[in-house]
Amino acid sequence: MASRTNSVLDTRALNRATLARQLLLSRAEMSAQDAVAHLLGLQAQNVKPPYFQLHARLAGFRPAELAQLMEDRKVVRMVTMRSTIHTHTAHDALTLRPLVQAARDREVNYFRKGLTGVDLDRLAARARAFVEAEPRTMGEIREELLQEWPGADPQSLSVAARCLLPLVQVTPRGVWGRSGQVRLTTVERWLGEPAGQAQQVDDVVLRYLGAFGPASVKDMQTWAGLTRLREAFERLRPRLLTFRDENGVELFDLPDAPRPDPDTPAPPRFLPEFDNLLLSHADRSRVMAPGIKGRTWTGNQAHCTLLVDGFLAGLWKMDDGDGDGGGRGLVVELFGAHSSDRKDEIVAEGQALLAGMGGAPGSVRFGSIHG
Repeated sequence: MASRTNSVLDTRALNRATLARQLLLSRAEMSAQDAVAHLLGLQAQNVKPPYFQLHARLAGFRPAELAQLMEDRKVVRMVTMRSTIHTHTAHDALTLRPLVQAARDREVNYFRKGLTGVDLDRLAARARAFVEAEPRTMGEIREELLQEWPGADPQSLSVAARCLLPLVQVTPRGVWGRSGQVRLTTVERWLGEPAGQAQQVDDVVLRYLGAFGPASVKDMQTWAGLTRLREAFERLRPRLLTFRDENGVELFDLPDAPRPDPDTPAPPRFLPEFDNLLLSHADRSRVMAPGIKGRTWTGNQAHCTLLVDGFLAGLWKMDDGDGDGGGRGLVVELFGAHSSDRKDEIVAEGQALLAGMGGAPGSVRFGSIHG
C-alpha cells in the first residue's frame, strides 16, 4: 500500500517530473516501439510530428526506425484520444480504441441532423465491408454510403464512418520519406487480428501517470477525451501517492515514478506541432506560462515549439534556404531574452536536429518564424 502525502508540488517540481516521464530531461536508451508504448501513442495529426517527437526523446533515433515499424505494421495511425490521430503500437491500437469507443459513438450525435433516416448499424456494416475489401479514401467511403442514403449530409456520413469504425491510415501514408493519400481500412484487417478487449481503465490510469504524472483526474480526462474517471482514481488511491499543486488541486502519482529535484537541468528540446506534452493536462502551467498561452497558434496553424529550461520558450520552423544559395536550417523565434550560453545550447540542439532528421548539417538562426 502506498503511503499518503500532503506535500505541495510547485510548478518546477511538476515540470521536472513530467519531463522525466516524457523522456525529455535526457534522451532515453529505448527502442522507438517501446517509446510509443510508454507514451501511450504519439500525436499524429500531421505525418512528420511522430518522428520529431521521438528524436527529442530517444538517444540515437533515426526516422528509418519508426518508418520500418510503420511498414511492418507494428505501429499504426488511427483516431483515438480526443478524436485525434495518434501513432500507436499494434497492441494499443487494438485495445485503446475500444476504451474510447463510447466517446466516438457520442460524437456521432453532433451530426445526427445530417443523418436523418440513416441506420447507424447498417452504415457501420456497409462501410466496414467496403474498406475491408481494399483500403479506401474518405471520399470513396462517402460516395459508397451516399448510394444507400442519397439524402444524407455527405460530411455527416464520413464522420459517422470514422467514429463508428476503428479505421487506420495504411502505408505509405506516415512513412518517412514517402508520400501517399490517406487510405483507410479497419485495424483488424490491417493487423490481421481481431480487436482486443478494451484495456481496463485502471490500467490506463497507471500508464497515464507513468507518462504524464503527477496528474489530477481532470488532467487525464483532458488527455483521453473521456469523462467520469474519478471512480478509477478512487479505486487506485490506496496504491498511489497524492500531492497538491500550488492551487490546491489534488494530484495522483505512482510511488516509484521519478520526481527529480526541481533544479535538475533541462536541456533545450525542439518539439513538433501537436506534441502531447502540451495537450495532455487540463492545467498546462507545468510547461507553459499563462502569458504565452495562444502563441503556439496562428489562425488554424499550429507551430512547432521550443522548450528552454523545461518550459515553452519559443517557436521554430525548418528553413529550406533563401533561394540565393542559402543553406537549409532552422529559424528559432524566442519569446524572451536568453543568455549567450543558453543560446549556444539552443543552437547545438538545433544542429543535432538537422543532422539527425535531415541527414546533413545546417544553420540555426534567431528571428521571426513569420518572416
